[in-house]
Amino acid sequence: MIAQTIQLALAPVFVLVAIGNLLSLLSTRLGRVVDRSRHLQEMHVATSGPEHDMVVLEIRGLDARIALITRAILLLVVSGLAIGTTVSVLFLEELISFNLQRVAAITFLIAIGLLMWALVLFLRETRIAAAALRIPRDYLELEREL
Repeated sequence: MIAQTIQLALAPVFVLVAIGNLLSLLSTRLGRVVDRSRHLQEMHVATSGPEHDMVVLEIRGLDARIALITRAILLLVVSGLAIGTTVSVLFLEELISFNLQRVAAITFLIAIGLLMWALVLFLRETRIAAAALRIPRDYLELEREL
């Protein structure tokens, strides 16, 4: 029966791999945002007037992005722990010959719920990033036909 338990544990393990990939992606994004915020903090003291206002606006956007990314990372880590718990419960059930299917189902549902929440935060973060990177219409020269 241990072979059947291993087969049953494969689905949660694939979710764990996906969570790991998302964590890697978010960690990279967080690093880039932090680097940009450090650069802007240096510019903050060296600017004034409208340029200073633009720096402050961008810093605010980066602050929001950092908050979203770090919350998404937290949710993904807790989701990964719930997946690990699910796999452990499946094997524990086999070892002690006691029905723990509901516990495994609950921990898996918690993991998926946390994963979905993290994905919503990731979506919000990417929307903030995309809004900050909008190209001003003047540069597009839409009145010209090329």
